[in-house]
Amino acid sequence: MLSNSLIELDRAHLIHPVASYRGHEKLGVRVLKSAKGATVTDMTGHQMIDGFAGLWCVNAGYGHESIVEAAAKQMRELPYATGYFSLGSEPAIRLASELADRAPGDLNHIYFTLGGSDAVDSTVRFIRYYYHSLGTPEKDQFISLEQGYHGSSTVGAGLTALPVFHAGFGLPFDWQHKIPSHYAYRNPAGTDPQAIIASSVAVLKAKIEEIGAEHVAAFYVEPIQGSGGVLVPPTGWLKAMHEVCKQYDVLLVADEVITGFGRTGPLFACSDDDVVPDFMTTAKGLTSGYVPMGAVFMSDKVYNTIADGAGAAAIGHGYTYSAHPVSAAVGLEVLRLYENGLLENGVKAGARLMAGLESLKDHPLVGDVRGRGMLAAIELVTDKQKKTPLPAAADPSRRIFDRAWDNGLVIRAFGNGVLGYAPPLCCTESDIDAIIERTRLTLDQTLNDPDVRSAMA
Repeated sequence: MLSNSLIELDRAHLIHPVASYRGHEKLGVRVLKSAKGATVTDMTGHQMIDGFAGLWCVNAGYGHESIVEAAAKQMRELPYATGYFSLGSEPAIRLASELADRAPGDLNHIYFTLGGSDAVDSTVRFIRYYYHSLGTPEKDQFISLEQGYHGSSTVGAGLTALPVFHAGFGLPFDWQHKIPSHYAYRNPAGTDPQAIIASSVAVLKAKIEEIGAEHVAAFYVEPIQGSGGVLVPPTGWLKAMHEVCKQYDVLLVADEVITGFGRTGPLFACSDDDVVPDFMTTAKGLTSGYVPMGAVFMSDKVYNTIADGAGAAAIGHGYTYSAHPVSAAVGLEVLRLYENGLLENGVKAGARLMAGLESLKDHPLVGDVRGRGMLAAIELVTDKQKKTPLPAAADPSRRIFDRAWDNGLVIRAFGNGVLGYAPPLCCTESDIDAIIERTRLTLDQTLNDPDVRSAMA
């Protein structure tokens, strides 16, 4: 089918996520045709390094025949098996076991979902059931971080703290509360790590006490805030926040949908801070985006409380595609690839990525460089001393993305002038070097924009 026909069909029928519908109709779709390794190719033949791994998810890279074969073999043998009625399939059982073996601490129980959003939704339901089982149903208030992202479902989007996910939707709900982010580059407490940690600890305690500890159920946090602008907390921040949760008998939910499966180096980012949460949510890298799947990791304490509370009664939470055998087969093969060289390569590539981005600090537009492993960002400003963001007229989310695309690079360009990076773990040295070179070219072009020049005058 001709690409212009696809553009018209898309314009007429396909609703795109987090898009201006009228804006998308006007611009038209860019159709991706193929991919291999860290390179994607569109229908015109234009090739790009995918510096964002699809949507933070193609951690293993594109074109692994062993993943394709694992899916095909499972489809031929058993394409579907329900988890209802005490039924199951070998791949799902094995994947749950393998994940539990590698999870921090006592996160020994795995509930499979289709992705990150329904994994977060599932934790809300499980947490409510947990407190009902304990006889404290009044613990029904939830806290998350400003600029955090916990999905786009009806419940998860309220825990998410980004305005675009709330406007027009009647969110957040009145039981969903927020505290300020650790955002080191723009933190009122300054840039000292210990001051940032102390400030966050104080505001979490204050929020719990304001609501009443007897009412607070859980605190949701990403080890690194992704969609909020790749905001990296100081070392020890997550552990300090966990200690507050334990002090007030509040469950900690670590949302590792973005950070899980080698994105920051280890298999799970919370292990960097030696933290064992009560729940952990994953998706994206779980199957490297090849097929949909998410997972909720549940601690022994929570699982046993729910199980004992229910007794002989069924716990009324389930999805048709939970523990899907094809997705599980893919997950097993992806896990094998991670542990047979991809995690190790990701650590090396991540060090090279961070060094390359640090080398851009001399650019007039670069105010901050931050990241961990293969998850990074640069924040653009028009005044480094005042940390003045790019003017809205510069339209960075559109203009910079388009420029990078034309230069052969896919990145995440946020509306506030933050550029996000999350390349596949399979990246070669030349892939990483190309990401840096093409970023610098894109920045040079942006520096020549009249509205940017005017803001810098």
